[in-house]
Amino acid sequence: MATYAIGDVQGCYEPLRRLLDVVGFDPAADRLWFAGDLVNRGPDSLAVLRFVKGLGAGAVSVLGNHDIHLICRAAGVSDAKRLDTLDGVLAAPDRDELVEWLRRLPLIHRDGGYVLSHAGLLPQWSTGMAVELAGEVEARLRAADYGEFLRRQTGRSVEAWSDDLGGPKRWSCILGVFTRLRCCTADGRMALSFSGAPADAPQGYSPWFTWRRGPTDETVLYGHWATLGYYRENGTVCLDSGCVWGGPLTALRLDDGQVFQVPGGMPRIHR
Repeated sequence: MATYAIGDVQGCYEPLRRLLDVVGFDPAADRLWFAGDLVNRGPDSLAVLRFVKGLGAGAVSVLGNHDIHLICRAAGVSDAKRLDTLDGVLAAPDRDELVEWLRRLPLIHRDGGYVLSHAGLLPQWSTGMAVELAGEVEARLRAADYGEFLRRQTGRSVEAWSDDLGGPKRWSCILGVFTRLRCCTADGRMALSFSGAPADAPQGYSPWFTWRRGPTDETVLYGHWATLGYYRENGTVCLDSGCVWGGPLTALRLDDGQVFQVPGGMPRIHR
């Protein structure tokens, strides 16, 4: 039995199946962790959703920003974006079943010395605190009035965390950390619109993981930052290697740390 953590798939079903062939994935014994953004920009989000959902307890995925966008599109609270490739999901006969499954996914997963979050964690948050805060938003996403909750979040960006935040501002900030964080300041003010390389971060801002402090006996796995590619620093591992942009799709075997990549041609394996 092995557990593989996989970076942002974003609708790239064919590379995902090739990657699983490379690692010799056994759905009866192995487990997959997905770093979020299962959908969008790639050619076959519908197949990815059906496949991951079909694995049942054999797969864990956290929610990414593109997954949230799909839920918003399905709920009628967000318009299509220029590069969206979600029409196949939205027109599918099992659309409601898939969206229902998607909106019940967690924002964070913690197990066996690893923590999985699509974008990362604020340096001010302990892992335990992050799990509690994620639970606040997860409960809203799973509630019957989730559409109204998402409507209040659309277009809202609260970039500075405070324990005193309440209501929609609090939930917006929590959601931003888990699904959009890349750079922040030492005191946790985020630059949520930034998507470039670390060297191009705004003055005073650095990658969130450089500020990480305190006990680091848990490794944080994340995606969302394709310009980093597969990257390790300060007890964190970036798994987003930009498959949808022509880069490889990456899997990390948690049992022994071996990394597998399928770059679109012949697979590569390295440590």
